[in-house]
Amino acid sequence: MAGKKIGVCVIGSGRAGMIHARNFARGIDGARLVAMADPVQEAVDTACRELELKTGYLDYRDALEDDAVDAVVVVTPTVYHKEIVLAAADAGKHILCEKPMAMNVEECDAMIEAAGRNKVKLQIAFMRRFDRSFLQAKERIDSGEIGKVVLVKSLTHGPSVPQSWMYDIRKSNGPLAEVNSHDIDTVRWFTGSEISEVYALAGNYRCPEVREEFPDFYDNVVMNCRFENGMQGVIDGAVSVIYGYDARVEVLGTRGIMFIGHLDDTSVVVCNDQQSLVRPGVKSWRNLFIDAYAREDQGFMECILEDSEPKVTGHDGKMAVKVVNAGNTSIIKKEPVTLLKE
Repeated sequence: MAGKKIGVCVIGSGRAGMIHARNFARGIDGARLVAMADPVQEAVDTACRELELKTGYLDYRDALEDDAVDAVVVVTPTVYHKEIVLAAADAGKHILCEKPMAMNVEECDAMIEAAGRNKVKLQIAFMRRFDRSFLQAKERIDSGEIGKVVLVKSLTHGPSVPQSWMYDIRKSNGPLAEVNSHDIDTVRWFTGSEISEVYALAGNYRCPEVREEFPDFYDNVVMNCRFENGMQGVIDGAVSVIYGYDARVEVLGTRGIMFIGHLDDTSVVVCNDQQSLVRPGVKSWRNLFIDAYAREDQGFMECILEDSEPKVTGHDGKMAVKVVNAGNTSIIKKEPVTLLKE
């Protein structure tokens, strides 16, 4: 495929969808954005205008019939991922699927099987694996700089109010999926092991207006994890926190500790007449991980052009979904849940 540019269609023109679309339209080597797909006419029209793109589809299936489309980026609500990925694989299109991969392990297995059977790439969008700080941390952990890993704590707090469909746990799998999938993947990555047991606690503290209609919805969750190799993990998730976007990791080893991430958007600090020290915080994941998204999209192109294994596989996506499902079960049952070994 030397010299060929991969034609990409982004399915979904929401916040994350437009990050991917802008990347492919303006700066990913070996790629060209050829179409957008979104079931909302105004959304697809707006996206095409911004991206100076002539082709927009209301039905993603029409995009899969377009010979100019070699690969798709699936950025839709999770409940639709399996359907779209199976159709894309059967159409011979390579796939970058946003996290969470799917609603359950069975859906993940079907997606992995379809990609393998049709000989197309399936990459899951855990962009933190492409972030420079996270990559450097992984290298230093593996080098033994802090000794043997004992405990990995990973937190993500988001300022945004959930989109309406996210309140329904049956459609979103809740914040453990929508927010903490990245944390689950991070603790797996940094420990080099699978999670064997979880115990999760959750509650709705900041979204009282949805308690009656969605009594199972939670906006705050903490989950303790036991790993197959004996290491420990803690995952902390929250939505609607207002104060800013917060993604940090702490790795405790036998000979030291490592910290990844910070709340500061810049190094500028102001001391004012209120005797306060003020520094700007990170507003959104779209600011913090913008470069990681670009490297993730570039990695997707490279695995297609080089016919290599994606850096984040369907198995990685499946393992995160498996932990999400176990965590939600733990929340409901109010007890630890053991995960069956693969």
